[in-house]
Amino acid sequence: MQEDKELAGKVALVTGAARNIGRAIALELARAGAAVLVHARSSRAEAAETVSLVHAAGGRAALLVADVAEPAAVAAMVAAGAKEFGRLDLLVNNAAVRAETPFATMPYAEWRQVLGSILDGSFLCAQACLPHLARSGAGSIVNIGGLTAHRGAAGRAHVVAAKLGVVGLTRALALELAPQAITVNCVVPGTIDTVRGLPGAPERPAPRQGLPPASRARASRQPASRPRTAPPRATLSAPISRRSRPWGFAAKRSHRSRRYRGCRSRRARATGRTRGGSRSTPASSACRNPPRSRRARP
Repeated sequence: MQEDKELAGKVALVTGAARNIGRAIALELARAGAAVLVHARSSRAEAAETVSLVHAAGGRAALLVADVAEPAAVAAMVAAGAKEFGRLDLLVNNAAVRAETPFATMPYAEWRQVLGSILDGSFLCAQACLPHLARSGAGSIVNIGGLTAHRGAAGRAHVVAAKLGVVGLTRALALELAPQAITVNCVVPGTIDTVRGLPGAPERPAPRQGLPPASRARASRQPASRPRTAPPRATLSAPISRRSRPWGFAAKRSHRSRRYRGCRSRRARATGRTRGGSRSTPASSACRNPPRSRRARP
């Protein structure tokens, strides 16, 4: 029964749920018992298909169309969704624009479009949903990240910057919203062969079409700080040896250590105090280990 499911009575908003990962998330939340608000910016027909799939599985869903980069549109969308089902417990920031353009020829308008959809959209949706999530008592925000944010990718400077910004936003909100019983997490899916939805979007480059081979998938598991395609770190052609250092400190230190090894300093001998501050032998006492040059010869 619906009441026996884990998310029964909960309401979730999934942005960019017309196809691909967003649709899969919406369907899975519906299977877990949540009512799903399916969002799309321009793919109304495909988003309506997602709603139909949820209804066919016995779940509840509603369609919302808005541009997540516009504050007024986001506020209206969240208000309509909360009115539809009476509450809001979960936000999934999945909407994204994934263009590919060389950095040298990337127009600023495209840069702003990508960051607006991914980073600004996550900010605006989280801020608009915050009052409803706080009233839930167990609210949750899930931001969908990307592998390229941690590995880098040619021709995707805007996408990489936006997705890594989502990581920072997640960390900040996780700390700030914890007192309100709101959890914030970032999920980074692996490589998925999805369909691009933007009209006129360019095809993927040949090396990135389809799923990677098993050998490439294993190689991508290395730490994000050292991408697989990155050149080795720059190193000095020859390490600085002890002899090549300036004479001053090293030579003076070795000279002092040879001359005064094992005895107190001149000031300590004059005052009769050791380095720790305690008084030791009288000032007139001789050093127990005098310098080699001052030893009496037979």
